[in-house]
Amino acid sequence: MNFVIVGYGRVGSRTARVLREEGHDVTVVDNNDKKVDRARDEGFEAVLGDGGTETVLREAGIEGADAIGGLTGDPNINFAACMLGKEYDCRTVMRISEDYRQEIYERYADDVDEIIYPERLGAAGAKTALLGGDFNAIGDLTDQLRLTTVSVPDGAPVVGEHVANIDLGADGRVYAHGREREPMTIPLPGTVVEPGDQLALLTERNALDRVRSKLLG
Repeated sequence: MNFVIVGYGRVGSRTARVLREEGHDVTVVDNNDKKVDRARDEGFEAVLGDGGTETVLREAGIEGADAIGGLTGDPNINFAACMLGKEYDCRTVMRISEDYRQEIYERYADDVDEIIYPERLGAAGAKTALLGGDFNAIGDLTDQLRLTTVSVPDGAPVVGEHVANIDLGADGRVYAHGREREPMTIPLPGTVVEPGDQLALLTERNALDRVRSKLLG
């Protein structure tokens, strides 16, 4: 598959690498010449320019792309890139900023295929969103990190907590949530954990037992 990644910062660069490692073709767009040079040094096709403009995206090959990820720190650029991507029948994945308020989510949610919140999601989830999959997966990401899902039983300490407020400290993060037998997605700020829910966790490998105990008892 062919992807255009707008933004080669922390999230965009890691997402691009994961996609390439899985055999996909990735073109990077960034308006910072140093980031473009770094992308090229790392073996990517890269275009210097504003990813929210059609001429730049056409140069990046949007006409033949399967999906576009607006992964910069600027939601306005990300949204513009996604709207242009839709005109070329691309799947659209948009990053929103750290200021994760429900009204910001709702402002964009109806217009793009997937919204990601990388402070809770990370590059692995951005990759999954671009591919059009769900988040119900268990796997090793690196030698140090583990991606896993847990089911919340009755009486677990986490029942009744807002998903967005769950704090695992340095041990990991909760990055996706789903009701029983429903696909996982990024939770809205008001989402409260109920018995039977699924939580997707990104944890340090040696902290998994500690995280399970904290969440589930």
